Amino acid sequence: MKILIIEDELIIAKRLKRMTIAFFEGKNISIHHCDSLADGQAFLENNTIDLLCLDLNLNGEDGFEVLQNLSAASFHTIIISAYKDKAITAFEYGVLDFVAKPFNEKRLAQAFSRITNKAYEKTPSLKYLSIQKKGRQLLIDINQLIYIKGARVYTELYLRNDTTEIHNKSLDKLEQLLPARFVRIHKSYIADMKQSKGILTQSGGKYTLVLNSGEELPISRGKYKELKGDWFF
Repeated sequence: MKILIIEDELIIAKRLKRMTIAFFEGKNISIHHCDSLADGQAFLENNTIDLLCLDLNLNGEDGFEVLQNLSAASFHTIIISAYKDKAITAFEYGVLDFVAKPFNEKRLAQAFSRITNKAYEKTPSLKYLSIQKKGRQLLIDINQLIYIKGARVYTELYLRNDTTEIHNKSLDKLEQLLPARFVRIHKSYIADMKQSKGILTQSGGKYTLVLNSGEELPISRGKYKELKGDWFF
């Protein structure tokens, strides 16, 4: 796992790095630290990472600019900041967690555990998915999402206006961010259950989710009982 820390206070950066190494003990990780927005952005332009730990006040510069510009990126972002009033907005733009300063090892570990743990309580705050299109970023209201299809390392977003957009995050990463009504029904699909009307049983033990539009999506056998009990009676 490749981790980037953008934090202007050296003492906090060192403490964060030490706690990160302790949490991921025994795992292959690399950590790079940048103390300014410019250095952080330059590093991101030339390197691939898995996780960004971002401060929001960097020598008077607003780290939120990085979040807005890179929320369409493939990696997860954890905000570590004293600006608690920006937490809701940060979640709306798709951060994995917001750790308020001052923080301790337990709270940071809780944030890191969300990277691999799918059983955590989801936050309903995500409002937008940011995509990169024709050299600029567009915000997509998640209420426009019908379902998402995995396409290797990226995903295809199927929208209510009959268009499809590409997102750089994988299906696994989006599953961790989306509200609970978006359910992983198959290894290749996440569907908005509020835009679904039932399950169709087919021969050979196959199941499909019927959307309000009439479109049908495959349901894995392991998910059938869960969907039947939680969403359909």
